[in-house]
Amino acid sequence: MSYDLLVFDPQVAPVSWPAFMAWYGDLAKWEEARDYNSPEGMTGNLPQFYDRLRPVFPPMNGPFAFDFDTLVEDKPSFWQRLFGGRQPGPKALEPFNESMVTDYSCAASGIYMSFAWSVAEQAYEEVVRAALETGVGFFDVSAADGVIAHTSEQLKALAL
Repeated sequence: MSYDLLVFDPQVAPVSWPAFMAWYGDLAKWEEARDYNSPEGMTGNLPQFYDRLRPVFPPMNGPFAFDFDTLVEDKPSFWQRLFGGRQPGPKALEPFNESMVTDYSCAASGIYMSFAWSVAEQAYEEVVRAALETGVGFFDVSAADGVIAHTSEQLKALAL
């Protein structure tokens, strides 16, 4: 199971709950003739949203997929051997949290994102913030009565 959120092009998605849910049902059939791992061909500000979010939550698949091989430790460097694993200078960066890697499904008018539950709160906050910054809509897929936000006023009300 994952924690799932959707952002969408508010110029395309219907506003009323029943019409939106029908539109979402069609979107989630994944029948478009496209590569759902690629952001190419998305409408509205969805490409800007994707570019804004992927440095924080790297994609699992597609052209910008996170390279898990970078997490493999190499042999100790000269400094690590000389100073017992610590290189002189500023404090090292925290290790990367693999739970941040996210499964994106990029449709033409929406991006479905599946996050690890361990980062659900951070994902919600960051997605709402990025949606507000880029002008896309938001749907909390995992919530029992998922909130749908089409406007910046609605998104501001969701911001924590």
